[in-house]
Amino acid sequence: MTEYEPCILGIRMAVNMNIKEHLDIGDSDLLIHQVQGEWSTKNVKILLYLHCVKEMSKKFTNIEFNHVPRIQNEFDDALATLSSMIQHIDKNYIDPIEVEIRDQHAYFFHVEEEPDGKP
Repeated sequence: MTEYEPCILGIRMAVNMNIKEHLDIGDSDLLIHQVQGEWSTKNVKILLYLHCVKEMSKKFTNIEFNHVPRIQNEFDDALATLSSMIQHIDKNYIDPIEVEIRDQHAYFFHVEEEPDGKP
């Protein structure tokens, strides 16, 4: 269920933004294969999540679910950690997180030159 929660939130956000094509990349082999119909489940709790994903998926002209190994998905793990730490009064609200990809490390932007010209 913990794998389905962020998936559903991401899909819901895309639907609210009127996005018509969506690529969902996740590290849960189970979720990806269940959503694609390759694997099944009898767990009633998981079935509710799976049904929710499938129903919301109908709102897209094209939606894909791709699996990446967990070792290659550190960014997703970091976002999941952040989202578990943030609490909001309205449970259906998600604070947007703006991500910038830089070509240099963050510490580079905070190095100031000393008066003698040496860092």
